Amino acid sequence: MSWNATSLPDHLLFTTTDSDRSLNWINVAIAFAFVFLDVLTSFIFGLGIGTSLLTAAARCVVQLSLVAVILSKVFQSNSPWVVAFFAVLLNLLGTFETVVNKTDRRHKYMFFSTLSGMLVSSIPISIIGARFAMSKNPFWEPSEFIPIVGMLCGNTISGIVVSVNYLLKEIEENRDKVEMYLAFGATRMEACKPMAADALRLALAPVVNRMSVLGIISIPGMMTGAILGGASVEYAARLQMVIVFMISASTTLAAIGATGAALAVVVDGEHRIREDRVDGRPHFVYRAVEWGGERVVGAVKGLFTRRGKKDEGDSSESVEGDGEEQERLLN
Repeated sequence: MSWNATSLPDHLLFTTTDSDRSLNWINVAIAFAFVFLDVLTSFIFGLGIGTSLLTAAARCVVQLSLVAVILSKVFQSNSPWVVAFFAVLLNLLGTFETVVNKTDRRHKYMFFSTLSGMLVSSIPISIIGARFAMSKNPFWEPSEFIPIVGMLCGNTISGIVVSVNYLLKEIEENRDKVEMYLAFGATRMEACKPMAADALRLALAPVVNRMSVLGIISIPGMMTGAILGGASVEYAARLQMVIVFMISASTTLAAIGATGAALAVVVDGEHRIREDRVDGRPHFVYRAVEWGGERVVGAVKGLFTRRGKKDEGDSSESVEGDGEEQERLLN
């Protein structure tokens, strides 16, 4: 049987087969043992990332389990509004991950600019790709549209993080050079153009490298999943090409938007570098958690301290009482 873009059955790609259902939590536990190899390596070489590895692995299990439960309900609903809500939710979660966990430096309004960049890049590319490149009608079919949006969001995060981190770091380290360009009449875009170009080049380098090695050095996950789902190798290869090209376009648009927004915020309309709009501290969420943790620890320590003093006072009173009783009996 031959496969092409217009003969894709509904059950082909993102649903399970009977062989997939043989996987249970025992299989996952066996695979989880591989993580301990990484932890052992960290312990032997003193890398200090063993706890981070176990935490990340545990997050992976919890998050994927929750996603499986939620997606099963979304797929059953077969509603375009539910699909739209879930697509926006994925972009919101991706924005939170980018701004809170991934970036070393953040600029003012970064959450809104990152969310806008991800929405403008991932949603239109997903719609155009699903409808025309993959010939899906309707394009919002939950079992395919949502995983596509998820893949685009995941790769878009990397592009935004790399471009923004590099740009803010370069502006901070080369402030004198940028201010000299601005003093000679250059606009903020002209003064920062070399840095912006390098930031975009670094952001797109992983995309270029990935496309250059696909099929020769590595067989990507999408192609493997399609083959395991019953598709022909030829169709799986073409599907992977479509997905990779969509990822490249989405990453490019998001990186350009994030870089332009960072420049517009850090160098204002008066052509001044605004370091006050850049924050290199841990995100407010982590600072709030740390503050709350310190308060809880302080309260617990205070409770034990007061209890210890009370017990010490009771013991002292008991000793004094015993002494008075002995003195009374002697007399």
